Amino acid sequence: MSRPLYDRPILARHQTGLMNKFSRVASMQPQTHVDGVPVQTLIEAYGSPLFVFSEKTIVARYRELRDAFARRFSKVRVAWSYKTNYLDAICRVLHREGAWAEVVSEFEWEKARHNGVPGERIHLNGPLKTEATLRRVLPEGTLIHIDNFDELALLERLADELHLTPKVALRVNLAVESIPAWSRFGFNLESGQAMTAANRILTGKRLDLVGLHCHLGTFILDPASYREQASKLAGLANELRRAHGAIMSFLDIGGGFASRSKLKAQYLPGEQASPSFDRYAAACAEGMAALDYPAGSEPTIVLESGRALVDDSGTLLSTVIANKRMPDGQRGLVVDAGVNVLFTSFWYDHDVVPAQPFGGISEPTVMYGPLCMNIDVVRDTIQFPPMRAGDQVVFRNVGAYNVTQWMQFITYRPAVVIIGADGRHGIIRKREQLETLLASEEVPSWL
Repeated sequence: MSRPLYDRPILARHQTGLMNKFSRVASMQPQTHVDGVPVQTLIEAYGSPLFVFSEKTIVARYRELRDAFARRFSKVRVAWSYKTNYLDAICRVLHREGAWAEVVSEFEWEKARHNGVPGERIHLNGPLKTEATLRRVLPEGTLIHIDNFDELALLERLADELHLTPKVALRVNLAVESIPAWSRFGFNLESGQAMTAANRILTGKRLDLVGLHCHLGTFILDPASYREQASKLAGLANELRRAHGAIMSFLDIGGGFASRSKLKAQYLPGEQASPSFDRYAAACAEGMAALDYPAGSEPTIVLESGRALVDDSGTLLSTVIANKRMPDGQRGLVVDAGVNVLFTSFWYDHDVVPAQPFGGISEPTVMYGPLCMNIDVVRDTIQFPPMRAGDQVVFRNVGAYNVTQWMQFITYRPAVVIIGADGRHGIIRKREQLETLLASEEVPSWL
C-alpha cells in the first residue's frame, strides 16, 4: 500500500511561564494506589472494571457535614439519601456514624429496615407511596413527607382505618432567585398551596404535622440559595405558629450540596468550584435566623444529603483495551467501563488519571467505553498521555448514583469493593455472571 501524500500533523500546545488570569491546567500525576492499596492488586483480586469505595473518606465527609451544621444549630439530623447509593456496606457505615435514612420507595424502605434502621428513624419521601406501602410503614412510625393532595386524603383515610395518628411532614416547593424551581414536588409556597394543605392537616387532627421539608434541587453551587430557602421555610413555620400555635419539631432543608465532581458546563474544576459544607451551613443559619420560636423549642435541622457524602469516596478502575486515531485528529482511547456502569459521565467531566507512571506527550483524547453505541463516551476531550493496551486508568469521585443507576447492558456489571480504615479490602457486591441473570429468568413451557 502506498503512503498517503499528506499526513495530518498532531499539535499539542505547551505553556510556559506564569499562569494567566484563567489559571492553568494542573499537571497530571498517576494514581497508583487507592487508600494505600495498589491498583494492580485490586484489579488482580477483583477484576476490571472495578468500583472501589473508601470507608475513611465516607466517614470524614459525614463528620465534616455534621460538624459544620452542629456548630450553628443545636439539633441536627443527617438522613442518608438511599437513592444515591443503597449498597448495604455503604449505608451501614453511615448509619454507624448516626445517620437516619431518607427513602423514596418501598424498596428503599425495605433496604433501610434490612440494615437495622428502625421505622421511626426513616423519612419516606417522593411521589410514589401506594396504599399498600403506607399500610405497611405507618404502624412502624415512619415519617411520611406528603407530596400532594391525593396522598393527603389517602393518609387521612388510612389514619382512621388503622386507628393511628401518623407523624407527617409537608413537602414544600418555593422560588429561589438563582436556581430553577423544582415545582414538580410538594405543595407550592407562593400560590398558597402549602398553607392550604397545612391548614387542612392542623384543623383535621387526623395527622400529626411535625415538620416542613423543602428540597431545592441538585448540585447547587450557590450557598446563597439555601439562605433564601431557609428564610422562606422559617417564614412558613412562623405563620403556622401564629395561626394554629403549631411548633414544628423539624425543618428539613433537603440535599443538593455539590460534590467535588465537575459538571460539563462548569469551567473550574470541582475542588475549586464546589462550596465547602461550612459555607452551606453558614447560609442556612443566616436564613433560619428568621425563625420566631420560643427558646427551648428550636426545631431539628434535617439534611438529606447523598452525593456530597459519598461521591468523593468512590473510584472506578478501568483497563485500556485499544487506541484509535479519530478523524478530527484526537486520540481515541477504548476502555472496559462504559456509560452502562459510569452513568454520571453523561453530565460530569470525571477526573481521570493513569494508574501507572507514564511518559510521552499528552494530547487531546476522548475515552470510549466498550458498548456498541455512539453515545458510549465516558470522558470528553481531555489532555491525556499515551496509554498502551492493558494499562489502567482511575476515574475519581464516582461514588454517587452510579451503582444505583447503572444498567445491565451488553456487559456484566462489575464488582464493588470497599477499603476499610485499617487498609483491609473486601467485596461488597459481587461481579455479575450468567447465573446472576438466569436466576431471575423463566422460560414458558411451550418454549
